[in-house]
Amino acid sequence: MAYRADIAVLYEHPEWQKPLFAALERRGVRYASVDLKHAAFSSDDVPLAPLYFNQASPSAYVRGSTRAVPYALAYMRALEIRGVRVLNGSAAFSLELSKTAQAALLRELDIPAPRTWTFNDAAALRARATELPFPLLLKPEQGGSGARIQLIERFAQLEKLLAAQPDYWAPDNLLLLQEYFPTDPERGIVRMEFLGGELLYAMRVISHGRFNLCPSPVCNPDDGDGVCEVPSAAPPVEFYAYRDVPAQAVQWGKRIAAAGKLDVCGIEYLEAADGRLIFYDINANSNLRPSIAQEFGFDPFERVVDFLVRERKRTHAAEDETAFA
Repeated sequence: MAYRADIAVLYEHPEWQKPLFAALERRGVRYASVDLKHAAFSSDDVPLAPLYFNQASPSAYVRGSTRAVPYALAYMRALEIRGVRVLNGSAAFSLELSKTAQAALLRELDIPAPRTWTFNDAAALRARATELPFPLLLKPEQGGSGARIQLIERFAQLEKLLAAQPDYWAPDNLLLLQEYFPTDPERGIVRMEFLGGELLYAMRVISHGRFNLCPSPVCNPDDGDGVCEVPSAAPPVEFYAYRDVPAQAVQWGKRIAAAGKLDVCGIEYLEAADGRLIFYDINANSNLRPSIAQEFGFDPFERVVDFLVRERKRTHAAEDETAFA
């Protein structure tokens, strides 16, 4: 089959993928960029490439691109049914879209994680109010850039909020309450980036009370607000290279990546007051921070291109084996 490109990249954000596209161009890799915001495909379409790389984000809806998410899922599923390989494909993306599924996966893997209550009706949740150890974090099922996350001190506060803001249920009419763990604000949380199942680098993230911890410099520059920042009066988020990641944290991260079919991912955990590592967020669309990777001595997007080229060769070899079988 004659393909238009060696690799097709699915994307939605207008800025996040520019460093990846630039790295692909520097390396002379033929790629097709597929903008998910305004798109259409046919069941008869010839695939653009033998290998696709999904970079869609659950946060598309906060940028007015709500339709990009279901389109990405439909397109990837159609490709996969036809035998086209998709990195960070529909299974990985479905996991990223559901904080409930992430909580279930962490429980199944016996990895420490916050207890989570998912609900579509506050009255139904009230019937379980005795289980809820307030304060708790209110989060959307389909997260995005820290939008609509807040600390809930008591059940009446939750009821008042939902009554006053019915659009809080967007985009999928599911919310969850998640166990809250106070942390040392000077230490923040830890985000590990994995590429091909191996740790690429880790960093400490000091939030200053913000919930949008996206590591892209576009979203969280070194000073001021980013283009997709959730408004906040707090100081900017700070990112620091973290070299002494506990071996247990790395091992747990690898298990999450393997079980979630995550080819590239960012996994976050916090350090509880009693010393436990609590894993709470899994990101399939991993926005890499060049300044942090440079402290480790490499360009993160060059590493991603290395990985994509290797996987393209593997796909080509598998095609040849099938052709001569």
